[in-house]
Amino acid sequence: MFRVSYSDTAEGQRWSLHGRLAGPWVDELRSCWKYARDRAPLARAIVDLKQVTFIDQAGEKLLAEMRSAGAELIAAGVEHQHLLATLDNHKSPSARGTAPEGGNQ
Repeated sequence: MFRVSYSDTAEGQRWSLHGRLAGPWVDELRSCWKYARDRAPLARAIVDLKQVTFIDQAGEKLLAEMRSAGAELIAAGVEHQHLLATLDNHKSPSARGTAPEGGNQ
């Protein structure tokens, strides 16, 4: 299951992702992202990953695209921090579970 909460704020576009960023949900998020960014390409984009529990390789690729387009990715926990560092280094880590801090995988 995957859920996206989106809002336009005075600070820009805010995206909160929840659940598994994998499979068909990656294309759905990409479509929503493209639509919102086409409407306001200069708006600041903040993407909160704190409630994401799993990211497959396609999801990682999309997050890398979002980041290279200027999105600020917010993460908590070791797995998320590692993913962001990996994206910064332009590497493609394998699919991994990313349990919220204090959670079990």
